[in-house]
Amino acid sequence: MFQLAWTPFLAAFSVGLQDCDDTEVASLCLEGIRCAIRIACIFNIQLERDAYVQALARFTLLTVSSGITEMKQKNIDTIKTLITVAHTDGNYLGNSWHEILKCISQLELAQLIGTGVKPRYISGTVRGREGSFTGTRDQAPDEFVGLGLVGGNVDWKQIASIQESIGETSSQSVVVAVDRIFTGSTRLDGNAIVDFVRWLCAVSMDELLSATHPRMFSLQKIVEISYYNMGRIRLQWSRIWEVIGDHFNKVGCNPNEDVAIFAVDSLRQLSMKFLEKGELANFRFQKDFLRPFEHIMKRNRSPTIRDMVVRCIAQMVNSQAANIRSGWKNIFSVFHLAASDQDESIVELAFQTTGHIVTIVFEKHFPATIDSFQDAVKCLSEFACNAAFPDTSMEAIRLIRHCAKYVSDRPQAFREYTSDDMNVAPEDRVWVRGWFPILFELSCIINRCKLDVRTRGLTVMFEIMKTYGHTYEKHWWQDLFRIVFRIFDNMKLPEQQTEKAEWMTTTCNHALYAICDVFTQYLEVLSDVLLDDIFAQLYWCVQQDNEQLARSGTNCLENVVILNGEKFTLEIWDKTCTCMLDIFKTTIPHALLTWRPVSGEFSSGSPSDAKEKLDTVSQKSVDIHDSVQPRSSDGRPYQPSTGTAVGEEMSKTRPTAKYPEQKLFAALLIKCVVQLELIQTIDNIVFFPATSKKEDAENLAAAQRDAVDFDVHVDTQDQGMYRFLTSQQLFKLLDCLLESHRFAKAFNSNNEQRTALWKAGFKGKSKPNLLKQETSSLACGLRILFRMYMDESRTSAWEEVQQRLLNVCSEALSYFLTLTSESHREAWTNLLLLFLTKVLKISDERFKAHASFYYPLLCEIMQFDLIPELRAVLRRFFLRIGVVFQISQPPEQESGISKQ
Repeated sequence: MFQLAWTPFLAAFSVGLQDCDDTEVASLCLEGIRCAIRIACIFNIQLERDAYVQALARFTLLTVSSGITEMKQKNIDTIKTLITVAHTDGNYLGNSWHEILKCISQLELAQLIGTGVKPRYISGTVRGREGSFTGTRDQAPDEFVGLGLVGGNVDWKQIASIQESIGETSSQSVVVAVDRIFTGSTRLDGNAIVDFVRWLCAVSMDELLSATHPRMFSLQKIVEISYYNMGRIRLQWSRIWEVIGDHFNKVGCNPNEDVAIFAVDSLRQLSMKFLEKGELANFRFQKDFLRPFEHIMKRNRSPTIRDMVVRCIAQMVNSQAANIRSGWKNIFSVFHLAASDQDESIVELAFQTTGHIVTIVFEKHFPATIDSFQDAVKCLSEFACNAAFPDTSMEAIRLIRHCAKYVSDRPQAFREYTSDDMNVAPEDRVWVRGWFPILFELSCIINRCKLDVRTRGLTVMFEIMKTYGHTYEKHWWQDLFRIVFRIFDNMKLPEQQTEKAEWMTTTCNHALYAICDVFTQYLEVLSDVLLDDIFAQLYWCVQQDNEQLARSGTNCLENVVILNGEKFTLEIWDKTCTCMLDIFKTTIPHALLTWRPVSGEFSSGSPSDAKEKLDTVSQKSVDIHDSVQPRSSDGRPYQPSTGTAVGEEMSKTRPTAKYPEQKLFAALLIKCVVQLELIQTIDNIVFFPATSKKEDAENLAAAQRDAVDFDVHVDTQDQGMYRFLTSQQLFKLLDCLLESHRFAKAFNSNNEQRTALWKAGFKGKSKPNLLKQETSSLACGLRILFRMYMDESRTSAWEEVQQRLLNVCSEALSYFLTLTSESHREAWTNLLLLFLTKVLKISDERFKAHASFYYPLLCEIMQFDLIPELRAVLRRFFLRIGVVFQISQPPEQESGISKQ
């Protein structure tokens, strides 16, 4: 019946209200509309309900432009009827709430005009225009006109008349009735309250969008109804907050700073109330109502608002830490956004509060905060990466180190913690939620920050590994080193040559030594997991055109093997030897022999700074093996902060486009350095560092005093790795050494090529040569062969050893006889002393084989002007030949010669 009759009813009521000023007729019309709305609401007939509510709203004259000037008693009564409908039918109004709330918003404005309040003071905090009312005595002020309630041609008299006519809307009964709509929102059902809130937010947005006079009446009401409805069940609250939270997101980013300030402050008050209530287990409501702070921090660039957000969050932490549960995630998210700010006060306050949480709150409430542990670490990482505040960066890294202690002390808390997004075995949770985030964020700091900060990050990362690594599972280590090896990602800086060189010389260099330390400390676990990767990384390091990194690669290889070789299996030793072979083969500077000048022209006009750069490799590298520590090209111990690789310096001093060969020369020089380093590395691994040097010194001393028994004994038996290597492995190393020796020999013998290189800029005071490589490779090879020759446990290899010795020594002596340069022959002094001393120590039977092989060559050597020590040993050699071959009788003083 109603659906058939509603249209004529509406027409009758509308005409009656519009055309007749009789209060009784108006009253009957209003009552008819009210009853019609009631029927439509009860039967949920939406179209009819909305039509009647709109009609009622229209007759209030509150939503009609300039309508306020025509306000009569019947319009006042209409307003009261509308308020009554809101009270009685709130649960059924649905979208009709929009009309009602719009009218209430305008009613508040009308009440202000009715009481003579100047619009610029409306809602308290909005700034009005400068000065007092504008306009002449006869014209209404712009401010009233701008509010849309009065037309443009209204004078002061009319304003006074309007104020009188709408005065009744400000009566106590109306004010209380309106207020009851908001306080009574608690009685609305779950769906109705969502409709109510949605349309209240829409009206609030319209109020705030006014370019000249934004109002905050409805925004204030949103805050109030949030307080009133806080007791609702969580399910309903989540739906309400979905609407309100989104509104705060928008309002908090309002370009009008006063509006945004009001929004943030309202949010703070609401949040404090919510936090006081605490949060039940398995609920995540705090996360929802704190999310607008994140949104505002992310989108609003105003320093004032960002500072205010940080202060609000800091206040919550300081006063409500014990009640915060899921909200920690939002808190760290806000501080994470603050961490990259350039405003010192914002960064400082956010960091102070983060530090307070990590040191104090975590200590007291760890189970409640564990869900956001990763967020805390990530937040600290962001502070560390803010280049504008280096002190904060260092302190942030210290706090990450502090976080590691929580993981170590409370692994059970991580194991017992369950989360919706966790599909991880309990025993791995301490890794996934604890250790991994810490180490991952430190690696991010290393990859993002400037030198001093990333160095600190690197140090702390490895400190944590060394301190707590004993608790790590094997598969955790695999994850971890996937992160660690990112440090060596050489694609990071493809073009920035200077920065790339600094990266390699500092960070890569430090990381390399640190990885080797960790490997040594946890060898049992890591030998399977890490060794292949370490060898691959060391191999990569020596391939780079960076002298320091190349030296470090060989140094680390040496350290790893010397410190751990006793525990290596046969398979690991094979891998180690293969790694050394690969490095040897790929760093032989073949291009030194094949290089030719472009178009046959020499770069005679090259800058003078190149002259000292590439001195003879022999001269440059004579002393680089005095210590296991890396050294710079001038022989001094390398300091990471100041050391510069020769190749790197050259690339800076010689423009590549103009002198393309200099880049090649720099790379070749580094290869020469690596060859020398590797020869020394093999010597140090097999015989232990400094042992060979000591032996050479003792050989020289014995020769100087012309010792009768030549019993030179250096304690090498238990320190080097010789005894752990198989004969085949030793032969492999020997082949490398001899290949290196032959290459150096070929280069040193090629006078024409050396001259061409020298003229092209690969030069120093004299032509380049590889004397050190030539002699040290052979010396190391001879030591290995003679050690095996005297080793009773290697009898099966003796025949091959002897054959190799005879070939190598005779080839060496033959080469020595061809040398024309006195300085070249001098470089062989220690080598000849070593060779002769070693042969003098073997048994008579073996001595026969050797002496007969070398005899003619040694006779030739006597023609040279040898140093006295060498002559003394040579004399000893020939005396022994006389005895062994029974050419002469041994004199009394010779009887002590060893007959091993």
